[in-house]
Amino acid sequence: MQKKGVKLKKNSNFNKIAYIVIDNASTHTSNLFKEKIKDWESEGNIVIKRLPTYSPELNLIEILWRFVKYTWMPFDAYETYKKLEQSVLDILRKFGKEKYTIKFE
Repeated sequence: MQKKGVKLKKNSNFNKIAYIVIDNASTHTSNLFKEKIKDWESEGNIVIKRLPTYSPELNLIEILWRFVKYTWMPFDAYETYKKLEQSVLDILRKFGKEKYTIKFE
């Protein structure tokens, strides 16, 4: 039986190290994922870095989602699924422009 998962190809012309940052989501702590991490790390040019438990402030997607959900999303976006979808897509298309920027100070 073939295992599911991402297959990373070794490229002899690629001499840089790739860093993959993961959080503690259940998909990242499953046995299958842990096996794949061993495979990836054995390639030599991939380094897995884990975020500490309960540290959403270090996970950039969590910071973005907090802004989307609590600052930028209009209240009426939750009236229907279609409005919600449209609002999220609109924010993501305009991210980095107009009012959809995040400043780390």
